[in-house]
Amino acid sequence: MGNVVLKLADDVSTDVIYPGRYMATVLPTETPQFAFADNAALNAALRGGQVPPGSVIVAGKNFGCGSSREQAVSALKGYDLTIVAESFARIFLQNAINLGLHIVTAPGVRASVGDDLTVSGENVLNGTTRLSYAVERLPQARQAIIDAGGLIAYTRKRLLDTAAGVTHT
Repeated sequence: MGNVVLKLADDVSTDVIYPGRYMATVLPTETPQFAFADNAALNAALRGGQVPPGSVIVAGKNFGCGSSREQAVSALKGYDLTIVAESFARIFLQNAINLGLHIVTAPGVRASVGDDLTVSGENVLNGTTRLSYAVERLPQARQAIIDAGGLIAYTRKRLLDTAAGVTHT
């Protein structure tokens, strides 16, 4: 999957991910510039292209708590980051599904900055420590939305498939 670029604790608020002072910016093409704006080094690395797509943020429990701002998800998706956390706040989780952010719930996951993580099947493997953590899979319908790139892309594909006579189960 990718290298860990940030390790966070429990209860990371959307204010940390996307500070409220930038709420006037709502376009998905503009929100990424404010991701982790109060972490100057990380924000500069993201904006400067020093964080490769597919990089991983590892967090504890309740990632994305606080306000329901979808800009927090949009900002992370703009850099094609994967979030591996022990758990996600309910509204953040739904926003992540709707926008197609790659998220993985892995209770007990442990990793440090620089570790290499791979998601394969039912597990997250830390290639650095050689430890494996079970993944709590999303329901198939929710995962299909993420895999399609979000709810709009998923709906568009379903409508086009229906028009073409493709049936879904």
